[in-house]
Amino acid sequence: MSVDFVYLASGSPRRRQLLEQIGVPFQVLSVTVDESIRPGEEPFAYVSRLAGAKADAGVLSAAAAASGRPVLAADTVVVIGREILGKPKDRDDAVRMLGLLSGRTHEVLTSIALAAGGRTTLRLSRSEVMFRDITAAEAAGYWDTGEPGDKAGGYAIQGLGAVFVAQLLGSFSGVMGLPLFETAGLLEAAGVPRWTPSGPRRPMSGAR
Repeated sequence: MSVDFVYLASGSPRRRQLLEQIGVPFQVLSVTVDESIRPGEEPFAYVSRLAGAKADAGVLSAAAAASGRPVLAADTVVVIGREILGKPKDRDDAVRMLGLLSGRTHEVLTSIALAAGGRTTLRLSRSEVMFRDITAAEAAGYWDTGEPGDKAGGYAIQGLGAVFVAQLLGSFSGVMGLPLFETAGLLEAAGVPRWTPSGPRRPMSGAR
């Protein structure tokens, strides 16, 4: 069964950009979930739980419930050692994060969830990113560009933060926040078209 568009339960402009890149028609839903890490929760379990919770919250929205169209959601975390790095709270936190990542290899986990036909299907993308050495002054200067404030791990691989990346093993789009290989597979199975030149991409009321 073919559907004309998918709901995207995310306010991330990067995820919108990636869906547009592969010509997937979508509308944006604004959802709110508790992103607290549970005691002892492993990174892969945490990121998968959040992606699923966002998709399920999207399904319960008035627009999605009325239309029955699929809802796509995702969540991304940066992991160094056993520490999960989300979005930095402030400048000091961003500098701390980049200090942890400096000269080391870290993991980026992105889980995607598609709620369709009464069930939610999950996929996990895992990538390894190696950073060159970063000085504290450079990390502070990067914060001042305004780019890292809303990025997991405090950097954007597709932006100014690319200068830190010495090597990537895995999915570039996954590190950005929406692994396109896994996403395309889920959407195809749900009958959502791609390579569509135009489609309904207007945010729904309340979307960020």
